[in-house]
Order: sequence, then structure tokens, then C-alpha cells
Amino acid sequence: MAVVNPQRPRDAEEARRLPPGQYLTRKFPVLTYGETPSFDPATWDFRLWGLVEEEVRWSYEEFMRLPTVEVVSDFHCVTRWSRLNNRWEGVSVREVMRHVRLRPEARYAMIHCDGGYTTNLALEVLLDDDVLLAYKHDGEWLTPEHGYPLRLVVPKRYAWKSAKWVRSIELMAENRPGFWEQHGYHMDGDPWKEERYSEPPYR
Repeated sequence: MAVVNPQRPRDAEEARRLPPGQYLTRKFPVLTYGETPSFDPATWDFRLWGLVEEEVRWSYEEFMRLPTVEVVSDFHCVTRWSRLNNRWEGVSVREVMRHVRLRPEARYAMIHCDGGYTTNLALEVLLDDDVLLAYKHDGEWLTPEHGYPLRLVVPKRYAWKSAKWVRSIELMAENRPGFWEQHGYHMDGDPWKEERYSEPPYR
């Protein structure tokens, strides 16, 4: 795990962008539960499934041909560090969702990842215009430890929602808890509201 060196904000603008209880770092710490999965582009795929009219699947080659976007956003970890001005490159979630027809009852999503990790999001959060499936960070390919080949980035939520090694998005009618949410983390995780933890039954 990387060491975090707290930094003082350079100016009032940086200070304003820190949510309550957060401190600034210029580094990009690695926080992971479990082992870093292996990646084979020949067998890797990405799926949209669940409450859709027809499941959609992309191979790695097909996914990498989807239109690319770049998003600059801040990144807030529930362990209290924040890193500002991250430049992400990848595919907008709105773009991949254009390829499916949602059933009317779809309101939530479960993000499924290699290694068994999951996290839940309200569909309206997932479809925000700054949410993307990233494969580059600050002009470089993501390292495996940071989620290569594909990481979900949800800037307006704590970073455990920005799941690494994403393989599929399941559309759901009910809001089920993911991995950390089952262990007491908040179901929504808004850093500006300090939604770090929930009380049972974790809703």
C-alpha cells in the first residue's frame, strides 16, 4: 500500500474542493482488497445485463474501438485522502448504455469486477456526464494495481465506488449492497455529505 503524504492546499480554490474530513495528497495511493487479477485480452469481455431488453457484450478489441472521452475530476477516498485534477481517458458510461434498451423497472446498477468485487450505484448517479470506464490516467495507461484494463470512475462518490477491473454492469430494480456496502459502508457514498458508513441493515 502506498504511503500518503498529506499536503497543504496551494490556495483557497484547492481548499474549497476538499470535502469535509479530507486531506490533500499529490500521490495516487493504491488501496485494494485481495490480489490484483491477471488480464488476457483474448478472453476479456465487458457486458451489460440484467434489466435490459437484450444483453450486450464487447470483446477487448471491440470495446477499445468505442468513442473516447477525457474527464478531469477530483478523487476522494473514504480513508480521507483526496487527489485533485485527475485526467481520465476512456469510454463514457452514457456511451455504453446507448447500446441497450433498459426495462422500465431498472433503477439501480451493480458493478461486477474480476476478483469478485462488486459495488452498487443508483442509475442516475451512474449516468452522470462525468462518469466513465477509464483505461488511462494522467496520460498513461492505468497500471494493473490501479485497475487496468478498465476502471469505473465516479467522481461525485467516494473512491470505493470507482471500482477496478470492471467486467460488467448489471441493471436492477432494487438497490442491493455490493462488497463494501455489505461490510458497513454507505449505500450511496457522497463525500460532501460524509456518507462513509451505514448502520444495519445497510440501505
